[in-house]
Amino acid sequence: MSKVLKSIYMPILAVVIAIIIGSIIMLATGFNPVAAYTSLFIGAFGTLPNIANTLANAVPLIITGLGVAIAFNAGLFNIGAEGQYWIGAIVGTWIGYSFKGLPWYIHIPLALIAAMIAGGLWGGIIPGFAKAYTGAHEVITTMMMSYVAIYFSHYLLEFGPMMEKGSVPQSPLIRNSAVIPTIVPNTQLSYGIVIALVAALFVYWLMYKTVWGYEMRAVGFNQRASKYAGMNVPFNIVLSLSLSGIFAGLAGAVQILGVQHRLYDSFTSGYGYTAIVVALLAKNNPIGVVFSALLFAALGTGSQYMQLNAQVPGQLTDVITGLIIFFVAADKIIELFKTMFKKQKKEELAS
Repeated sequence: MSKVLKSIYMPILAVVIAIIIGSIIMLATGFNPVAAYTSLFIGAFGTLPNIANTLANAVPLIITGLGVAIAFNAGLFNIGAEGQYWIGAIVGTWIGYSFKGLPWYIHIPLALIAAMIAGGLWGGIIPGFAKAYTGAHEVITTMMMSYVAIYFSHYLLEFGPMMEKGSVPQSPLIRNSAVIPTIVPNTQLSYGIVIALVAALFVYWLMYKTVWGYEMRAVGFNQRASKYAGMNVPFNIVLSLSLSGIFAGLAGAVQILGVQHRLYDSFTSGYGYTAIVVALLAKNNPIGVVFSALLFAALGTGSQYMQLNAQVPGQLTDVITGLIIFFVAADKIIELFKTMFKKQKKEELAS
C-alpha cells in the first residue's frame, strides 16, 4: 500500500474502530447505538442550519489545526495553541471595537493581520527562541505561555481596560465594520469558512511546494542531517513555531469577528487543545486537517441533539474522541488487528 493511501486508510480505520467500540459501550450501558448515531448525524447534518453550525464549529478547528500541524511537521509539539488563540482573540477584539470610521475592507484585514502577528510573536519569541538556542522543551514553554495568555485575558476583562462597564466580565461589542458577515442567516456560519479553506490550501502549498516547507519538514525528520545538509536548524524551529502561532492567532480573531463579536471571560475555548487531536488524526496533512476538523465539529454539534433525542449522554462523544486519539497514536495496534483479521480469514479459507 502506498504511503498516501496508508495516510488516509489508517485514520479512517481508527474512526471506524472507535465507533464500533462506542457502540459496544452503549449496548453495555443500555443505550441503542443505532438511535444514538442516527441522532448524532441528524444533529450535525440533518438540516441546513445544523450543517451551517457544524461548519462554523469547524472553522477555528481547521485554522488552529493547521498551525499545530506545521509545528508537528517540524518535529515540534506545540501544545500552546490555546494561548496563541487567546492572544489573537484579544488583539482582534481590541482592534474590532477601538478603531472608528474604518471601512470593512480595511477594518477586518487590519484585525486579522494584527491577530496573526500577535499569535506569531507569542509562539515564536519565547518558545521558539528558547527551543532553538537553549534547548528548552517546547511542551513546557508553550504550555506556560498559554496560562499567561489566559490569565492575561482574565485581567483585561475583569479589571483591565477591555472590561465593559456595568456588565459581566466581557469586552465591548466590536464595530459593524469589523464583523465578518454570515453566509446562512440565523446561524453562526460566516465567511470565516472561506478564510479557513484558503488557509488550508496555503499551508499545503507552503509545506509541500516551497523550500521553506521542505526545510521545516526535513528538520522535523532529522535535525542533525538537516544541519549537515546546510539548513539553518534554529531558524526553521523559530519559523515553524511562529507560523503555528500565526494560524492560532488568526483562528481566535476569525472566531471573534465572525461569531462571538466580543470577548467573554472564560477559562478556555478548548479549540487549541482539540486542534492537537485534529492534526494527529489528519497525520499533519493540511487537507486532512479540514476533514478531521469537520469530524470533531460534527461530534460536538451532533452530541447535543443525540443527548436530547436519544437520551444518550453527550459525554459519549468524548469517549469516541479519546478512542480515536488512542488508535491514531497506536498504529501498531491497528496493524495487529489487521494481521489477526487476515490470519483468521486464511484459517477460514483453509478449513
